[in-house]
Amino acid sequence: MHAIGVDIGGTKIAAGVVDDDGVIVAQTRRDTDPDDVASIDAAIADVYRELSASYEVREVGLAAAGFVAADRSGVLFAPNIAWREYPLRDRVAALIGDPAVKIVVENDANAAGWAEFRYGVARDVSDMVMLTLGTGLGGAIVTHGRLVRGAWGVAAEIGHMRVVPGGHYCGCGHEGCWEQYVSGSALVRNAQAAAVTQPERAVRLIELAGGRADKITGPLVTQCAQEGDPLATELLGDVARWVGEGAATVAALLDPEMFVLGGGVSAAGDLLLAPARNAYAEQLSARGHRPEAAIVVASMGNDAGMVGAADLARV
Repeated sequence: MHAIGVDIGGTKIAAGVVDDDGVIVAQTRRDTDPDDVASIDAAIADVYRELSASYEVREVGLAAAGFVAADRSGVLFAPNIAWREYPLRDRVAALIGDPAVKIVVENDANAAGWAEFRYGVARDVSDMVMLTLGTGLGGAIVTHGRLVRGAWGVAAEIGHMRVVPGGHYCGCGHEGCWEQYVSGSALVRNAQAAAVTQPERAVRLIELAGGRADKITGPLVTQCAQEGDPLATELLGDVARWVGEGAATVAALLDPEMFVLGGGVSAAGDLLLAPARNAYAEQLSARGHRPEAAIVVASMGNDAGMVGAADLARV
């Protein structure tokens, strides 16, 4: 049987028909407005109608960037979409109009992590932590083969652990959250600041950005680092250090077999992995007297959210 997975981002949704083996057999997308939640509902219903016209579908999983209710019915809060106590499942169900279709809402990082656990790089382990390094930092935890949701559905919001009291302001309303140091946004913030304060070291970055420091993006930093640019390599190394040190703290609590790094920043590959692994080893408690978790890059790319959401809709 097939299920539909919908990955809901800030400005677009991507939807795919997924078979029992985690293979996407058809997909589509729609642009959306994060401030117009009704338009997001309508876009989801629209992609369902398009995809279900060619495939028999009885489950739809919605991967949403936010705090998802324990019963998987809606979004309690989202930092980048205007969802507040929002009954997403019921709104979409009303538009689809078929009570036989099961609809569930999942946190987007949980969906991506589940896809990697079931079909991706973590398919041979039973305990893993997924870190999605995108605009923010999302997380997913699988323990003994089960996705950890917590008592109220909002477990694994790893990006909002406080790591620097009084640190950078976070969109969640607090200061010093881990995602303010480990994310694409953190990389861009630091790169743009360095271009202003150290222009002599940022010549290549500024050149790629068309001469404007405020146009520097994460992929440009990665490109520069891959070219061997010292400043870009240093900037990625700073993010990687925060990844490794934070992962060591998480390991003290969860003791996973593997950390999986996803999201746009993970495209840096070994430029991120090598310093992250070093920082992890340096900060890991009881090192030398315990097995050490592997730190690897996710294998499913942008498809993970769709595949994971579809698979979790079957559960």
